[in-house]
Amino acid sequence: MNGNQINIRKGAAILFVFFALLFFVLFVRFLYIEITGKVDGHVLANEALRKYMKTDTLIAHRGNIYDRNGDVIAEDMTTYKLAAILDKRATSDPKYPHHVTNPKKTARILAKYIDMDEKEIYKRLTKKGVFQVEFGNAGRNLSYDVKEKIEKEKLPGIVFLRDSTRFYPNGKFASHLIGFARKDENSDQSIGQLGIEKAYDRFLRGRNGKIQYESDLWGYLLPNKKEMVKEPKNGDEIYLTIDSKIQVFLEDALNTVEKEYKPSKILAVVADPKTGKILAMGQRPSFDPGSREGLSDNWRNEIVESAYEPGSVMKIFTLAAAVEEGVFSPNATYKSGSYKVGTSVIRDHNGGVGWGTITYLEGVQRSSNVAFVHLLDMMGSDTFREYLDRFRFGKKTGIELPDEASGNILYRYPVEKATTAFGQGTTVTALQLVQGATAIANNGKMMKPYVIDKIVDPNTNKIVMQTKPKEVGRPISSNTAKEVRDILRTVLTAKNGTGKIYNIDGYDVIGKTGTAQLPNPNGGYLSGAENYLFSFLGMAPKNDPQLIVYVAVQQPHLKNETGGVPVAKIFNPVMKNSLQYLNIKPQRKITAKTITVDDYTGMNAEDAVQKVKEAGLEPVLLGKGNTVQSQDPEKSTELLEGEKVILMTDGPLTIPDLKGWSLRDVAKLAKLAGLKLSVSGKGYVIKQNIKPNETIKKGTELVIHLTRPENYVKQK
Repeated sequence: MNGNQINIRKGAAILFVFFALLFFVLFVRFLYIEITGKVDGHVLANEALRKYMKTDTLIAHRGNIYDRNGDVIAEDMTTYKLAAILDKRATSDPKYPHHVTNPKKTARILAKYIDMDEKEIYKRLTKKGVFQVEFGNAGRNLSYDVKEKIEKEKLPGIVFLRDSTRFYPNGKFASHLIGFARKDENSDQSIGQLGIEKAYDRFLRGRNGKIQYESDLWGYLLPNKKEMVKEPKNGDEIYLTIDSKIQVFLEDALNTVEKEYKPSKILAVVADPKTGKILAMGQRPSFDPGSREGLSDNWRNEIVESAYEPGSVMKIFTLAAAVEEGVFSPNATYKSGSYKVGTSVIRDHNGGVGWGTITYLEGVQRSSNVAFVHLLDMMGSDTFREYLDRFRFGKKTGIELPDEASGNILYRYPVEKATTAFGQGTTVTALQLVQGATAIANNGKMMKPYVIDKIVDPNTNKIVMQTKPKEVGRPISSNTAKEVRDILRTVLTAKNGTGKIYNIDGYDVIGKTGTAQLPNPNGGYLSGAENYLFSFLGMAPKNDPQLIVYVAVQQPHLKNETGGVPVAKIFNPVMKNSLQYLNIKPQRKITAKTITVDDYTGMNAEDAVQKVKEAGLEPVLLGKGNTVQSQDPEKSTELLEGEKVILMTDGPLTIPDLKGWSLRDVAKLAKLAGLKLSVSGKGYVIKQNIKPNETIKKGTELVIHLTRPENYVKQK
């Protein structure tokens, strides 16, 4: 008994000592932490600060891209991302819940505003064990209007995260030139992937800032706590030489020809020969930079990156060399048809039959290959080679775009020299042709093409970079340029001229047609009436060209017509509309043609549009329907050629871009669509309150701002 008590006391004493020591160690440890504020070398204050000090990134805006008039081509648009807080612990006061309290009601209401099924929304709102859920693509890129409408529903737990997306308001619009930018998941910034967006990414991409603040457990800012902000630096803004109005003319024409003829490729460039500015640039296939739809068909900017055999448009430069060397005598004669060069035979394009003995001037007008080989012989192949260098063929133009091709002058053997004279064998780029043409248009002065007007830092409004027009040579004299222009005018006016289809009422257009054979991958050239690159390089007006337009259409599906027809359906409206837009007055009085309007009601919308175009009028389609319900003006009304016919469809109502419209035309549109029209100013429309192609309802107020014609031209 006594022994047991002794053992119990010993055990109790050992336990007491053990716990006393443990308590002492803990007390000392606590005292140490209290005095030093450190644990295992870590300062507890810093750890607490790190836990509750939140850092958010302030995203820098990517720089806008503008046309030469300041119209936006690409911009960052503020959008919102939808999220829902599900964790009940986010709510501290039940009267003001911060989490979703009624998933069924919330799902029903959200389904009205986002593109997601109500059941799928409900499924996400009832997930277990998560603090917050998002709604995928359906919940991203929401506009401020949609955000505001959802907020008015006062749904507990529904929050919005500020975001931005790259926006291209014009859709397919010089897409391969502009390119596109895509958001990088790691940096949360948009990064250029193609075109200007990629080549000038270092300018366009800004520098992100950051904001630091103390927060509670849920990340909410604590009251009376200061934020620490490092402001972001927005990206530089780029102003292009592109003119949006001329680019729209071009895109519309490209769309028409692509739809009607389904060619494998189209290239088109509009340039100012006085400066080298590229005013419009387009190609097909193309893509929408916003959705990237169509991008898989072609990543390349063909106008910059592709070299090809140009065909007879190359004869412009052979002719210029011959005139400069004094060997071109317009009234001298030669025998057309065929001409032997070494062991090869050069044939005219009518199978080598030719047109008998004709003058060299007629040879130019008929685009005779034999005539140009004779000219090559008269001036000498070495001399012509020097002119190829003077016109800078075989060299990059140096335009501010990546991956520019240089082309290849094939000039070793006599037959290669002969074929180069009329545009076969040797390869060039569209830009080289346009650059060379500036010397013809600009009295001998050849101007380097460029697309970047200036780059501006929006943070300081200082110009970071500015491009000045640059003369890159004088391959021919002023007198030669004038004589060549006179000769090229006859290509369109002569009885046997190949370019008659490119004549435009009132304007003296000059230029040269081209029909280039296409290389066969298996050797030689492709055969068949459609297997050609049909082109036209033209300028206007003849005496003082203000515009150069180059168009090439490859392998169009023709309908018992020549390959020049689809080319003319691009060149003619683009040249005519651009000259009128730039207020370049016609050289001759144009006799107005009157057209009686047909009845288009009840017709398929696409068919009606085609019928209006065929009548020589301009169709304007209202709405997204398939059938024409009404029109203005009515049947049997007489209009001047080119006037607008407004077609109202049975679908949701939309409004077109009204820039450049007269008040009379807008009034007709407003009446037909049932809109309330408010007008300020006089002249032509420069602004409208409803975005083009935006869906609206009858009775909506349409507000337009007008300016006088002379001011409209200056602003545009």
